Amino acid sequence: MSADAPAKSWRETAAIYTHPRVISLLFLGFSAGLPLLLVFSTLSYWVREANVSLTTIGFLSWIGVTYSTKFVWSPIVDRMPLPFLTRWLGRRRAWMLLAQVGIAGGLFAMARYDPAVDLWWIVAFAVLVAFSSATQDIALDAFRIEATDETLQGATAATYQLGYRIAMLAAGAGTLYIAAFASWTVAYQAMAALALVGIVTTLLISEPDKRMAPGTVEREDKIAVFAQRHAGLPSWLLDALVWIYGAIVCPFVDFFVRYRWMAVVMLAFISLFRLSDIAMGVMANPFYVDIGFTKEQVANISKIYGVLASMAGALLGGVLVFRWGAARLLALSVLLLAVSNLTFAGMAYMGQADVLMLTAAISVDNVSSGIAGTVFIAFLSGLTNTAYTATQYALFTSIMLLPGKLIGGFSGLIVDWLQADLPPTVKFGGYAIFFVYTALLGLPALVLAAIVRRHFEKETPPS
Repeated sequence: MSADAPAKSWRETAAIYTHPRVISLLFLGFSAGLPLLLVFSTLSYWVREANVSLTTIGFLSWIGVTYSTKFVWSPIVDRMPLPFLTRWLGRRRAWMLLAQVGIAGGLFAMARYDPAVDLWWIVAFAVLVAFSSATQDIALDAFRIEATDETLQGATAATYQLGYRIAMLAAGAGTLYIAAFASWTVAYQAMAALALVGIVTTLLISEPDKRMAPGTVEREDKIAVFAQRHAGLPSWLLDALVWIYGAIVCPFVDFFVRYRWMAVVMLAFISLFRLSDIAMGVMANPFYVDIGFTKEQVANISKIYGVLASMAGALLGGVLVFRWGAARLLALSVLLLAVSNLTFAGMAYMGQADVLMLTAAISVDNVSSGIAGTVFIAFLSGLTNTAYTATQYALFTSIMLLPGKLIGGFSGLIVDWLQADLPPTVKFGGYAIFFVYTALLGLPALVLAAIVRRHFEKETPPS
């Protein structure tokens, strides 16, 4: 991966968004983005209206830990064929389709229950949706990386994010609007219907070609040598050992062989990159409810305008990556994510539902997250070996999400604790202190970003 990309003309830059593979990622990004809010912040809004406590809402965010542990079953998605489906669609599309059906079914089931009396049923089906969504991410990320060469990774990351944000518009603002004018049941049924976008796209696109670097071929050849040397073992045991070596051992060995000691630094950086963003996000919707914004205001500003702002940020990020490379932009991305949290602290300090302040906070937050998302997706894509795309990328994104999800689970407890120690006249001081605290969580990632960039600048001579 180059820290310095050759300068491209603006015409070349614009043309990347007309590539068929780049366009297809718009619809697949929609499929990936649809479930997240429905088991995360939109769900928190729904259950808060049902008078579920902030502490419980914080713990409910641990449903998202499913996304952080997907590396556990990623070797299965990477290597194991599905009966009939793999023969029909190929290894990536088969798993994508299975996961998309799980998402649609889980969302439809969630719609049948009331959180005031059936919270645990909602949680159970939310876990099914999250598991299916995480499985889709494993296969879809591998598809995205394998579908184009390195020059288009920034563009596919941008259109993927664009589709992702459109889905968040539907799952955020769309769900709130439907819930406001009909019911939460109708809202979640509508979201289940939108899962068809991913299913139809998966059926229409073609499977990418499998590519393998020479060094990887040599490593894979060792599997055959291993099998020959241990031919005396029972066939079931030999098959199991060969599968474990190829599906689990090789992807991790490959990463550490290619990056040596820097592999540890990069894994630490990946795990901290979005810490401030994820930890803050758990309390955003409960904060809107408590400070007094209406569903319509949150839908208009946070979910509609905010998603449009994040789309602009995502496309801008794609242009920046195409012209300068992802490694150069890592520190800026971390800084943008952390500083944007301070705008929410300012709104909490004001202590009133000010629409202009909410608009300003959403503008900064969503443009920042759009830019940072595209940069980071392109960066992670460049770290993978196409022979082990699903397993390695799942490892990276799992590590990225896990610390934030674990810390985010305690966010409601932290806000309640902070607010309890403040005088009653300071209505939202607990939220204000919490948002400042989440901004400070970005400092370690900022230091590591500088180290990672320096590594790639040393490894790649300037063009």
